[in-house]
Amino acid sequence: MRLLAAAEADPGWLPVLRLYRFRPAGITLGRAQDPARTLDLERCAADNVAWSIRPTGGRAVFHDAEWTYSFTARTGDPEWGGSLEIAYRRIASLIVRSLVRLGVPAEIAGERRTGSARGGPCFASTTRHEILLRGRKLVGSAQRRASAAWIQQGSLLLGPGHLRLVEYLRLDPEARSATRRRLEAQACDAGVFLGAEPPVERWAAALAAVLPGVRRIRDLPSAR
Repeated sequence: MRLLAAAEADPGWLPVLRLYRFRPAGITLGRAQDPARTLDLERCAADNVAWSIRPTGGRAVFHDAEWTYSFTARTGDPEWGGSLEIAYRRIASLIVRSLVRLGVPAEIAGERRTGSARGGPCFASTTRHEILLRGRKLVGSAQRRASAAWIQQGSLLLGPGHLRLVEYLRLDPEARSATRRRLEAQACDAGVFLGAEPPVERWAAALAAVLPGVRRIRDLPSAR
């Protein structure tokens, strides 16, 4: 929220792209989700699995074996401003170009959509302008808008760690099994192309090579 608040307050704000990883692994929920209805909080506590509510929307994600990003810009920015749909499309295009540069044959989803229960996992559904690999969801993203600025956050899967979410959802055994099958069918990771535990600096270099108008790098390790 600090980045969004800073962008909202500063008419001269330059867009900020942050890349990071979760250490230790943990869960985030979309800001409209109810933790007590979505998660088995007792099991989270017993297994020492931390969870939090992110400022953006969307559904639950288990953050493990992934690259994570956030992008913050003013809605009036000449390069990155515009409507929610325009911003999603531009970010998706940027990410796909960086992944293709790394040898990952990612692509942007078209009009096809696959549904998911409202309280279910983020990676169990695909919507327009999301990023696919071999027809399955590779990157999950969500955006939040203030009056003059926006922030988008997303996760790029590098391995099967996202499947651990099923263990911590508030579901009966039958629904848990069905949700895991749906996740396995709908989502895909890029580990076969990028190897085990690729450093996030590798993605940063690819993004820098395709990102237009790079003027400076901000070091904001504590911002969310």
